[in-house]
Amino acid sequence: MLIRPRRNRKSQVIRDMVQENRLHASDFIFPLFIIDGKNLKTEVASMPGIFRYSIDNLLLEVESCLKLGLKSFDLFPNLEESLKDQTASESLNEKGLYLRAIKEIKTHFPEACIVTDVAMDPYSSDGHDGLVEDGEIINDKTLEILARMAVAQARAGADIIAPSDMMDGRVQYIREALDADGFSNVSIMSYTAKYASAFYGPFRDALNSAPKFGDKKTYQMNPANQKEALIEGALDMQEGADFLMVKPALAYLDVIKLMKDNFDLPIAAYNVSGEYSMLKAAAQRGWLDEQRATLETLMGIKRAGADVILTYHAKEVLAKGWV
Repeated sequence: MLIRPRRNRKSQVIRDMVQENRLHASDFIFPLFIIDGKNLKTEVASMPGIFRYSIDNLLLEVESCLKLGLKSFDLFPNLEESLKDQTASESLNEKGLYLRAIKEIKTHFPEACIVTDVAMDPYSSDGHDGLVEDGEIINDKTLEILARMAVAQARAGADIIAPSDMMDGRVQYIREALDADGFSNVSIMSYTAKYASAFYGPFRDALNSAPKFGDKKTYQMNPANQKEALIEGALDMQEGADFLMVKPALAYLDVIKLMKDNFDLPIAAYNVSGEYSMLKAAAQRGWLDEQRATLETLMGIKRAGADVILTYHAKEVLAKGWV
């Protein structure tokens, strides 16, 4: 045989030499959960190793991540029910938990890249991503709320605004609002293809943000659809997005590749809470080698075409020297 592919696999040195994809700290965005109070760090029951932090402990966590080379963070607030209302007004409170957290991180660690979530559900008494009227999520009235939220986050110091709501037209509405307020350099990482997935359960546990009625199928995408992601991608690109995101990642590797092959913008993928928790649960029971399974998972997401991976594994794989 003249051609023997195994020759390029015969030693670790040669395998490393011809490796096509690699994972780096710069590939990762680390999601962090925030709670009000002081000196608090509470583990999310359904996400082993993941915690909710009060702002003082959040700063310590960010500092420890920066020392590992992990420099990008996506923030999510867990708010008391008493602060929630139909119009998500707490999202604009400069003294509120979320905007204070952004300001504190940027004050202490200006080198950190802060990604912020734009959607009504953490602040909504209805638990939905959009404004609810008579049981219906109203698209166009939601856009003004989202735009005000985005501008407030930019004023607090956000580097990247990430609208996760899936309302039609929100990228352009937010882009125009940011530009009008002098934030033309603030980026938008759009949740472009966000599917109505069963894998979000632990995240909703972490934030106590499940919908109070119904589901999110009228605005999140049908898991059966692929071409629809191209429509969403083309719209978000035209409306001014700087990144396009696919969420979840593992059951949608084909969609990540589809986006990568069709759009010239960076592609982000969210390795979501349910994906994380499944792997953790199997590893804790000895059913999987955690290091190998974690790296294979993250490499699969990158190999599919993701330039950026939002993952709860980010700190652990760096702290343990896995990458």
